[in-house]
Amino acid sequence: MEGEIRNFLKVWLSIFFCLCCCYAIGKAIPKGKTRLLFLIPFVCLFFYLPLNLSTIFLGGNTAFYIAWLGNFKLLLFACGKGPLSSQYSSRSLLTFVSVACLPIKIQENPPPKSQNQENQPPVIPTDQTHKSSLNYAIKGVLWAFLVVVHDYNEYIHPKIILCLLCLHLYIFLDVVLALVAVLARTILGLELEPQFNEPHLSTSLQDFWGKRWNLMVSSILRQTVYEPTRNISTRVVGRRWSPIPAVLATFLLSAIMHEVMFYYLLRVKPTWEVTWFFLLHGFCVTVEIVIKKALKGRWQLPRVISGLFTIGFVMVTSCWLFFPKPLQCRADVRAFEEYAALRAFGRDCSHALFGRPSITRSY
Repeated sequence: MEGEIRNFLKVWLSIFFCLCCCYAIGKAIPKGKTRLLFLIPFVCLFFYLPLNLSTIFLGGNTAFYIAWLGNFKLLLFACGKGPLSSQYSSRSLLTFVSVACLPIKIQENPPPKSQNQENQPPVIPTDQTHKSSLNYAIKGVLWAFLVVVHDYNEYIHPKIILCLLCLHLYIFLDVVLALVAVLARTILGLELEPQFNEPHLSTSLQDFWGKRWNLMVSSILRQTVYEPTRNISTRVVGRRWSPIPAVLATFLLSAIMHEVMFYYLLRVKPTWEVTWFFLLHGFCVTVEIVIKKALKGRWQLPRVISGLFTIGFVMVTSCWLFFPKPLQCRADVRAFEEYAALRAFGRDCSHALFGRPSITRSY
């Protein structure tokens, strides 16, 4: 683990240096093809750097933040679009680097402050803007419970284990991304948009993928794939049906990027189950669009029934196509072993810095 952490620090120092160069390029070169040509080498390097890390926790997060989100943000930045081109991101080098390498998005239109609040430090957002601390405390307890349950996998039915993995993945992403957002908000002093919006309350696949699940990825894919494809499709099939090829193209690129992420995590050749998972969901979303356009709001299922169908479909297809490959490669076992190794490494570092706690005995 010490060697992995050493590589992790080297990789992130390289990322910081590259993003400083990208910031300078943005200041010196206007948006367009010339800026894109100067940024392409950094995009290629960001695909390479995560290959120097082999752990799921450190390598997986780095790949997601840099090879996927970071690269897509740089491509948008070359065209003068995306989160890196906002007035807040270009304000300072620290803000630019933070937005580029972290899964955060600055809130473009934060609620106005009163005159009494202007000279005060930033206030923690209200529950209407961000999830309450109680919500995250409950999810933290559930996460700890799932970690304990993992030790008894041999006594649990495989189908139940897959369902627990779905819950574990959601809680892990939600908590980790929330912690990153809190850190970034503290450093930058800016309001950030939430990463999840209670996906378990989704009433359709459109609602789940577009408005509730991993909103940072949805926003990036909307700007890089959906909107350009829809604009091109409008000339061919008209404005009414242009969302259909745009949705299919978005899910196709998402499938490819998930296969790339799985390679970073597992280091095995793709078997394309994940691609079929996203293509299936993309097809079902287009069916939803067609049905909604045909009905024109005249009839719809009750929210409870549509919500159960949506979450049930997501979980069943995840257990069928998304999770088998990671489980076959024992990714879950590796992840829990890495958690234990990281805890042990942190404990050894604290002992080295502050000394081991002395134990006094009374007789």
